[in-house]
Amino acid sequence: MRAVVKEPDPPSLLLAVSEVRALGELLQAINALPLLRLAPRGDGHPVLVLPGFLASDLSTVLLRRFLKHRGYDVHAWELGRNLGPNEFLEEGLRDRLVEIVRRSGRKVSIVGWSLGGVYAREIAREAPQLVRQIITLGSPIAAGPKSTNAWQIFERLSGKSVDEVAETYSSHLFEPVEGVPTTAIFSKSDGIVAWRGCLEELGPQRQNIRVRGSHCGLGHNVAALFAIADRLAQREGEWRPFQPKGALSLLYPHDRRVYDRLSAA
Repeated sequence: MRAVVKEPDPPSLLLAVSEVRALGELLQAINALPLLRLAPRGDGHPVLVLPGFLASDLSTVLLRRFLKHRGYDVHAWELGRNLGPNEFLEEGLRDRLVEIVRRSGRKVSIVGWSLGGVYAREIAREAPQLVRQIITLGSPIAAGPKSTNAWQIFERLSGKSVDEVAETYSSHLFEPVEGVPTTAIFSKSDGIVAWRGCLEELGPQRQNIRVRGSHCGLGHNVAALFAIADRLAQREGEWRPFQPKGALSLLYPHDRRVYDRLSAA
């Protein structure tokens, strides 16, 4: 069970303002397209991509195109703009997952950006037999909504208290999804979600991968794209930790103290 720790504060105003970096990261990704063609190719299994809070499928176009070019059967979520958890969305996501499995006859990998990663874990918790693996991008999976810079916007738009919404899921939200390989990709310079709140509890078939960049750029961050491609290219049932080699390792900062502390928690 995850150790009880103090909720991290949301990212600073300086980090929040610096999310404009995402535009530069988009240009970097476009310029790096020849390099990204060297990323591992997959086996054609279905991948469902979930957008973050306030975003729609438009925000994941580049990520989905990248995965399609890597050989996957890629699916958008097709549920409109992500305005936060509600019964319509939860039922729609369940139906979407079942439909993809029925059509393909194969388990689905789910890539969730920000709040989309929270949904990915919860749908996998409900139906682990349908999910091949989970990859989260800057998702608040280890801390409450007030560790983000988005909670006040959610309350204004929904008329709901984030504390009440979080309480609905608090009995299991921060617990690992058993039986489903999970990778959490995060950035310490995330301006929307406290980076400590984006970390999976270390354990069998679970890993945290740190990249450099913004929250809003994670879906087209070059290091994140390489890591996603590597994770998805693993054979089903043969999970192994991500270990970048050679020049590729320069894309991934590593803080040994973070991982040691989490492993001991």
